[in-house]
Amino acid sequence: MLTYNSTNILKIIKILKNKGYKVSKKNNQSQKNFLGFYYTFLASIFLILFFYLIPFTQKMYTDIFATNKIIINESNKNFNRVLKGKEIEVKKNEKKVEFKDVYFDVFDVDINEQDTVRLSASTINQLFKDENYNLKDIRKNKIVKPINIDLLPSEIKSIESTKRRKELFIQIILPLILEENKKIKLERKTLFSILNKNNNSESEKKWLKSKLKQYGVVNRDLTILKIRMDEIPVSLAIAQAAKETGWGTSRFAQEGNALFGQWTWSGEGIKPAGSNSNDTHKVMKFKILKASVRAYQRNLNTHKSYKEFRKVRAIQRDVFGKLNSMELVNYLDKYAETGEEYIKILKKIIEQNKLTDFDDAKVLPNNNKEKSLI
Repeated sequence: MLTYNSTNILKIIKILKNKGYKVSKKNNQSQKNFLGFYYTFLASIFLILFFYLIPFTQKMYTDIFATNKIIINESNKNFNRVLKGKEIEVKKNEKKVEFKDVYFDVFDVDINEQDTVRLSASTINQLFKDENYNLKDIRKNKIVKPINIDLLPSEIKSIESTKRRKELFIQIILPLILEENKKIKLERKTLFSILNKNNNSESEKKWLKSKLKQYGVVNRDLTILKIRMDEIPVSLAIAQAAKETGWGTSRFAQEGNALFGQWTWSGEGIKPAGSNSNDTHKVMKFKILKASVRAYQRNLNTHKSYKEFRKVRAIQRDVFGKLNSMELVNYLDKYAETGEEYIKILKKIIEQNKLTDFDDAKVLPNNNKEKSLI
């Protein structure tokens, strides 16, 4: 193998020059220019990618590592304060409860009043018969078919048999009450699922924010939300609907689908007969019966008059895992002007009609998510 050192190279160059050849070093300038362009190009790409990815990196950091601003870690302490009757401090910058926030899903139900049809009592009875839907089986099996009737039949007040009139009324409103309770139960399940996580997604935070508004929680405390977001015992709801409507025969129930006699001073309603000109209140009017049930539940779950009702319900839920309507009814004295007398009437309705048989009833699920509640 031939090798060349620097001395030999110089001799060769000298010989070539003597023979007339021009010898010079190779010019590397073009190569240096190319390398400079190459490195500049790479640096530019890096900077572009860096600034492009900054927003995504920040969002990822917020979702994974940042502290959740909605979740409050004093849940157990505040829960005990509420059960002891103590108030939780409300921050000065918190907004007041807005009526439209609490009842937004009540008056904006996705239905057109023109699409509702008032079925006759005979048609409804035949429908229930065809579906094999009767109270005797429900008392035994605790399963209710999701048959939703939008309007009460006008003939219900003409049914001579008191027993049959009561049965028809219960058959109509029972699925509606159970459906709304099921909705609350699913939301409550979602709430506890979120609370059991260390970090929450943006969609979960938005859901929590909407529920805090919906349940009138002005101090953003999830303890209050847990206490308010709960079911109303079926027997209690049926008893109040029966009392307020005369088992579906009242003018408010027939004309305004008002099952629970809730008053309003600003919303759409029906003026009570015999009221004087100084009375500014009306009885709330609803598009369909389901909206009335939802408004009733929201009322008991948010209004300050039923704070004790909710506190006792939370204790029942926490200690026994189920609700006792005969005890909870004692805390509804503020629902009517008659107070204690109103409570006695409700207890009598529950006992005489054996309404507690329906407290454990479940409405058949519409999808797989609801099957876990059966």
